[in-house]
Amino acid sequence: SMTHSVPDICDQFIDEIVVFDPVFRDFGALRKFCGEIVTIRCFEDNSLVGETVRTPGQGRVIVVDGGGSLRRALLGDLLAAAAAENGWRGLVINGAVRDVEILETIDLGVKALGACPVKTDKRGEGQLDTPLRFAGAQLEPGQYLYADRNGVVIARRKLDVDF
Repeated sequence: SMTHSVPDICDQFIDEIVVFDPVFRDFGALRKFCGEIVTIRCFEDNSLVGETVRTPGQGRVIVVDGGGSLRRALLGDLLAAAAAENGWRGLVINGAVRDVEILETIDLGVKALGACPVKTDKRGEGQLDTPLRFAGAQLEPGQYLYADRNGVVIARRKLDVDF
């Protein structure tokens, strides 16, 4: 096909991108997604994730640094459904998700480290639109993320590719 893959992007733009370490599993129905990123940092509290998925997504991607914790799920079926309804393209989560059987049916890209059946506390903690560093990558709000089954990369600008 004429559409680009993440390996194609690596071949063409390696000097402009950062490649995440291969630590993520696919949980959403969309296995290939891209978009401008919005960042969230939180730890075992998904209050900000819940607030953000209920705002207009405009084709963007939410990147959540949950500190790598697998003790609480930062995304479940209800928040994923809200994200899809509101026009978000996907979420990449340095942490866990739950309701995995339902996530597979939602038209959303979801990459996370693993699954955990336990919901988070809601203490209203976390930071929105902050620089993040995890999985070997440093990223900032407004950068562009490209993800498929081969991996995840970040670029400072929207790349001139048909993805």
